[in-house]
Amino acid sequence: MVSFTDDDGVLEIRHRHEVIRVQAWGADSVRVRAAQYRIPGESHGALADAPPGGHASVSDKPKIEISGTVAAYTTGDLRLEVSFAARNGYPEPLLCFRRQDGTELLSESRQHFWMPGARAYAGNRSGAYEIHQQFAAYDGERLYGLGQRTHGRLNLKGLALDLVQRNGEVSIPFVLSDRGYGLLWNCPAVGRVEFADNATRWSAGQAREIDYWFTAAPAPAQILERYADVTGHVPELPGWASGFWQSKLRYRTQDELLAVAREYHRRGLPLSVIVADFFHWSAMGDYRFDPAEWPDPAAMATELRELGTELMVSIWPTVSPLSENYAEFFDQGLLVGADQGAEFQQTIQDKGMAAPMPVAFYDPTNPRTRDRIWELIASNYLADGIRVYWLDASEPELNPAQPANLAFHAGPGAEVAGIYPRDNARLFAEGMAAAGHDPTVLLCRSAWAGSQKYGTAVWSGDVPATWESLRQQVRAGLNIAISGIPWWTTDIGGFHGGDPADPAYRELIVRWFQYGAFCPLFRLHGDRLPRVPTGYAMTGGPNEAWSYGDAAYERIAATMRLRERLRPYVHTQMRAASERGLPPMRPLFVDFPHDPRAWQAEDQFLFGPDLVIAPVLEPGATEREVYLPAGRSWTEAATGALHPGGATVMVPLTLDRIPVFVAQGAEVLDVVR
Repeated sequence: MVSFTDDDGVLEIRHRHEVIRVQAWGADSVRVRAAQYRIPGESHGALADAPPGGHASVSDKPKIEISGTVAAYTTGDLRLEVSFAARNGYPEPLLCFRRQDGTELLSESRQHFWMPGARAYAGNRSGAYEIHQQFAAYDGERLYGLGQRTHGRLNLKGLALDLVQRNGEVSIPFVLSDRGYGLLWNCPAVGRVEFADNATRWSAGQAREIDYWFTAAPAPAQILERYADVTGHVPELPGWASGFWQSKLRYRTQDELLAVAREYHRRGLPLSVIVADFFHWSAMGDYRFDPAEWPDPAAMATELRELGTELMVSIWPTVSPLSENYAEFFDQGLLVGADQGAEFQQTIQDKGMAAPMPVAFYDPTNPRTRDRIWELIASNYLADGIRVYWLDASEPELNPAQPANLAFHAGPGAEVAGIYPRDNARLFAEGMAAAGHDPTVLLCRSAWAGSQKYGTAVWSGDVPATWESLRQQVRAGLNIAISGIPWWTTDIGGFHGGDPADPAYRELIVRWFQYGAFCPLFRLHGDRLPRVPTGYAMTGGPNEAWSYGDAAYERIAATMRLRERLRPYVHTQMRAASERGLPPMRPLFVDFPHDPRAWQAEDQFLFGPDLVIAPVLEPGATEREVYLPAGRSWTEAATGALHPGGATVMVPLTLDRIPVFVAQGAEVLDVVR
């Protein structure tokens, strides 16, 4: 028989070996933890040890009702009901989330009418289990979030998705439903989620508990605000970060990089950031510039800052066995371990290598690793005035791709691998804070729930230079925004490929620039033709604003100047992101939840509350359909024509701009017209 206990405002449910604890965790929200025998004492998820804030009055405290084989837990407008069908052959407690008015938001469902039930545990004799958590599926439900993916969909319903970090696939297990709830699967284990027609099922191959957070809110913006409250708010974007970022595959020397920055200055083009990418080091794991190629980093950073430009350096978590630090890191246990085989997780041809060789990863889940790596960063970069860091390959990028074989300070890779990028960003954020510096921007290729509070900006990874890829970016950027990451960008033009002399590619990069100007961060990067195999000698083809011919240059330069004018508006939106958890680039439904068509628009978006952006996503397009959400009237920036909301308009296209519509009366119209 099931038993219920009111444990000082926490509802504890016990049945056979299982224990479930339900606790209020923010406004109209609960955290649910379930395990065999006992709830683990330590969690590596995104939630703090205690819920945020407190209750303002006795009336705000959770209400627990227990009667026989049923119980209810009410906090704010959320009511969690627990039932127990004692006459079932193998009964178990089943949870159902409702609003106070009785509206069902989400309910558990059994995997089988007999057994197993909604929660299943398959032990492996180590104290861990393969776990399953199943919920009911609802016809017509629309689901968003889950980080950043390459499937090219905005609505996730009908998809099965791996919960694992990969290049271009950022696993953040938070989902927002049009039924009025948000759910964070607070489990960093390697796993899977299936949003099928017959059930929604979350699973992990190895975990100690089921742990998730559930919130109910009347509108998506409030769901996002509450999600930020429990996982952390992003800092306010630094003033320098909203402008244009220049990067190519690799500038090989200090002179080469400075020449590019000086040329931007000579042309009068805005340049906020320029990048010293990988292989600038003496060896992977030395965490310093190679003096033969970069003789005076401090003087370089000083000159760039005088030009109004920050220097960003690429810092990989890889450590070469040829590094001057490798023996220390290995002996001190600062590297990622392995359950089986040698403790190397990737191969690359770094400096000093005649061919690609195995390299290791440092372990940022280890506090001692974080302290030691930051000592090197502070001594070799920060001391020279470099305060912007690109944390590349931070999934971590494994070869072979077997995260379950890893061993971390935090636990087995199968159980905690998801948090690697979050703790890697934590290393740098905490280091900067300890050094007395304001938060910086950490450009990361991966993230997990809570990464945003460390100043993580995500880009979409090493995507191809194709129109299909550009179309995918729009959906990917919107879903990661829903997942709590307001700072996001792409490699403008795509990373893999692109011939600067090809007229067809020139059209693509112009359209990508025009889209990029309305992304939270505005950044050019790519490995242009001619391409060579990965290794320390690579540099990539030209990838500056003037690399694509005169006609493309004029359009690119005009787009860069538009972004420069837009920067005050960008910072207003970034302030809202910091204070409220509201991402600047977001789907239409976030601001217009009562407009059914706003939930269906997948290839356009809001940039702040006043701009509807419709990227051009097809080559040679001469017109573009744009939906204008109901509730406001919209001015077409190019023509000044006013259109009612709730209407679809067909916009004629030129190569000079993409369709932009401004909410009637918004001051930003003068910026984008």
